[in-house]
Amino acid sequence: MFQAEVATELCGGSARLAERRFGWGRDTVEKGLHESRHGVRCLENFAARGRRRSEDKDPRLAADIRAIVEPQSYADPELQSSRRYTNLSAAEVRDALIAKGHPKTELPSERTIRDILNRMNYRLKRIQKGKPLKKTEETDAIFAHVKEVREQARNDPEVLEISMDTKAKVSLGDYVRGGKNPNRR
Repeated sequence: MFQAEVATELCGGSARLAERRFGWGRDTVEKGLHESRHGVRCLENFAARGRRRSEDKDPRLAADIRAIVEPQSYADPELQSSRRYTNLSAAEVRDALIAKGHPKTELPSERTIRDILNRMNYRLKRIQKGKPLKKTEETDAIFAHVKEVREQARNDPEVLEISMDTKAKVSLGDYVRGGKNPNRR
C-alpha cells in the first residue's frame, strides 16, 4: 500500500516509472495500485507454495517409519521434552523401508529421511547398555559386617546412627574447582 501511495503521488500511478525511479518490483507496485483502486486487500497463500513433504504425500511412509523406529526408541531420560531417542540412523531406516517393500526409486534420500525423523521428534543417540555393578569377592562379607554393626548400634541408646551415601567422589580443599578457589589470592 505504501508503494502504491508513493507511485500515485510521485509517479502519476505508473508502476513502470516507480520501478525505474525507486528500484521496486513492478508487480508489487501494480498489486498495491490495484488494491488501492478497488479497496480489496489481496492476500497470498505462502504456506501452499513449495513442495509437499514426503510424509504428507505418502502417509504410509510416515506410518512405516514410526513402526520401524518406535521399538528401537526411548523417551527423554529427564522427561523434559516429548523428544524420543533412537539408535537407528537414517540410512538404517531407509534400508528397513526397502526391506519392508518400498521401491528404492520412490523413497526419499537419506538426508530427507533424517529430516523426517527430526520432524517426528526422533533424535539419533546411541543407547548406553547398563553396566553391571562390580562385585568383589568380599562384598557379601562387607555387607554382613555392616548389618552386624548396625544391629549393635541400634541396640545401644548412646550411639547416634548417621546414614551416608559414599558413591559420589567429591573434591575437597585445594582440589575443589580444579584448584581455583575464589577465597585464595
